[in-house]
Amino acid sequence: MRSLRILLLSLCVLAALMAGEFQIKDGDRVVFYGDSITDQRLYTTFTETYVLTRFPGMKVRFVHSGWGGDRVSGGGGGPVDVRLKRDVIAYQPTVVTIMLGMNDGGYRAFDPEIFERFASGYQHIVTTLKQALPGLRLTLIQPSPFDDVTRWPTFEGGYNAVLVRYGQFVKELAAKESLSVADLNTGVVAALRKAITLDPMLAERIIPDRVHPGPGGHLLMAGALLKAWNAPATVSAVALDAGRDAAETVNTRVTEVKREAGTIAWTQADRALPMPADPKDAAMALALRSSDFTETLNQQTLRVTGLKAGTYALRIDGETVGSFGAGELAKGVNLATLETPMVRQARQVHDLTLRHNNIHFARWRSVQVPLQDLGLERTQAAMAALDSLEDEIVERQRAAAQPRPHQFVLAPE
Repeated sequence: MRSLRILLLSLCVLAALMAGEFQIKDGDRVVFYGDSITDQRLYTTFTETYVLTRFPGMKVRFVHSGWGGDRVSGGGGGPVDVRLKRDVIAYQPTVVTIMLGMNDGGYRAFDPEIFERFASGYQHIVTTLKQALPGLRLTLIQPSPFDDVTRWPTFEGGYNAVLVRYGQFVKELAAKESLSVADLNTGVVAALRKAITLDPMLAERIIPDRVHPGPGGHLLMAGALLKAWNAPATVSAVALDAGRDAAETVNTRVTEVKREAGTIAWTQADRALPMPADPKDAAMALALRSSDFTETLNQQTLRVTGLKAGTYALRIDGETVGSFGAGELAKGVNLATLETPMVRQARQVHDLTLRHNNIHFARWRSVQVPLQDLGLERTQAAMAALDSLEDEIVERQRAAAQPRPHQFVLAPE
C-alpha cells in the first residue's frame, strides 16, 4: 500500500509537469520591452534565471529593453517606432513581452481620451511587431500594480483601478490577436493584501515607491509571467521508502541507495536547479510568504516514508541542511527552501544573469544610443567588443546552470 501511495504521488507530479507545455523553446530569443519597471531588470532577470536553471539543456537568449518613462508613444529612448526598430526588431526575437501602461494612465483618475491614446498606441506596437517579425510569439502583460493597498489611494478609487482597466484592454487585445497574456497585477495585489496583515511596515517595501517593486515584488511578477508561459512547479521529486531499495523519481535520478542502522544514503542527480531567493531580504521573504510562488514554481521535494519515529538530519555533500521529524519527511520536505548546494549553485547562475545584462545595458545606454549620431570610427568596434564579452559570460552562465550529482545522507539524530 505504501509503495502504491508513492507511485501515485509521483504520477501526480508527472501529470502536473505535463499539464501545459512550457512556451519558451530551445533556440528562442526573448526581448522584454517596456517602461521603467522593465528597465529595473528584476522581473526580467528572475524570469531568465528560472528558464536557465529549470531547463539547463536549452539555449535561450534574453535581451532586456525597458526604458524609464516610456509610454506607448515612446519616451526618453526615442519615439516608439525608433524604439521598436532599434531595441526589439534588431535582435530578431522569436518571443517578445510588452508591459506598458503605468505612465500612460497619467497617475490620475480614468480619462477616456487618455485611454484611447493608450489603446491605439498599443495596437500600433502589436501590429508593427507582427508585420516585422513573422511567426513572433507575443506575450502582452497587464500592467503591474500601483500600490493602493499598503498606503491610501491618492484619489477616490485609486490609480491601480485605472491600471486594471488598462489591463482589461490588454487582455482583450491579446484574445483578439490570438496572443498570450500575463496578469502581473492581480497576484501582486493579493500578496500585498496578505502581507499587510503579517507585517504592515515591511509590506510597504514590496513596492517601496508604490510604482517600482523591490526584488520581492519583482519575483512575484516573474512568477506571474512564468505561470502564463505554463512553467512547471517541479524542480525534482524523490520518494523513498525506508524499507525498500527502489526510489520513485521525477526529473532526477537516484542511485547507490544504501541503508544501515536507520541511516539512508544515496546519490541524486537532478535535471534542474531550484529558483534562488535572497535569504537576507526580509521584504522578499514576506512576499514569498504572502504568495503561492514557492508552491506553484519552486518544488524540489524529498519524501521518505517508513522511518521510525524520531528526528533525522539531512546532509548533502557532508553538509547538514536541516533536521526533520519522521512525520515531516513522510509528508515531504521542499529542498528549494533550504540552504543547499543546489540553491547556492542557482545563485551563481543568477549572479551571471545580472552580470551579462549589466554589460548589455552599458553597451546599449552608454555607447549605442548616446553616440549614434556622432559618426565615431570606433563605436561599432566598442559595441562588438562588449557583445563578445557578454557572449563569454552567457556561456559561463549556461555552464553554471548545469546540475551536478550530490551525495545525500539521512541519519537519525
